[in-house]
Amino acid sequence: MNPLKSDEYPAIFNDYIETVTGDVMEELQEQIDTFPELIASIPEELGTYAYAEDKWSVKEVLCHIVDAERIMTYRALRFGRNDMTALASFEQDEFVINGRHNERKLADIAEEFVHLRKANMHLFKSFDETELARKGMASDRLISVRALLYIIAGHLNHHVIILKARYLKDQKLINDVV
Repeated sequence: MNPLKSDEYPAIFNDYIETVTGDVMEELQEQIDTFPELIASIPEELGTYAYAEDKWSVKEVLCHIVDAERIMTYRALRFGRNDMTALASFEQDEFVINGRHNERKLADIAEEFVHLRKANMHLFKSFDETELARKGMASDRLISVRALLYIIAGHLNHHVIILKARYLKDQKLINDVV
């Protein structure tokens, strides 16, 4: 895959993209193992924990990662297939409020992620350089398919960093699995 260029994505995604330090496809593949390992290290009773009032719970963060991956992959599919219809943004807080995430089991969220990412990897691997370079409008921002792959990997990385620093740091649960 050709390297990502700064004109392929809006600067708002820099923080996510900068967390991807190696080959994006390798990182996406590795996350299939490392992210569920992190989830497995979290006791079920910690799933509804939020580090502050008005912050998402652990389960809400995990499900947000899954929801965002679905949306970003849908965008990649549309643009990769040369559908240049502008796509609307999504309101992440509404997704969390209406997701009933705290009713789920952590193991179920991990399993869903694995199935989703494995399916997505088939799509990602099917893109050739022409498809990866295609751009479309999402949330009123021009973005390439290649950038969406970096954003998917980087978004997960970003939230893992937050989980470790703000949710799990005092829990003595992290063994650098992610």
